[in-house]
Amino acid sequence: MPTEVEAQIAGNVWKIEKAVGDAVQDEDVILILESMKMEIPVEAPCGGTLTEIRVAEGDAVDEGAVLAVID
Repeated sequence: MPTEVEAQIAGNVWKIEKAVGDAVQDEDVILILESMKMEIPVEAPCGGTLTEIRVAEGDAVDEGAVLAVID
């Protein structure tokens, strides 16, 4: 069953660390958000294959937004 990776805080996508098709382990950093001049790593909540990245670098995201999907 696919797992959605959500933003824990509103901010901007600063850097995307993984690509669609990459294998990820639990707690691998998928991307980095910038909020209030802090860099916040967004980690994989589980292992699997990254099947979707729904944002691009520079995008503004709200708290709870789906950033990526792991299957």
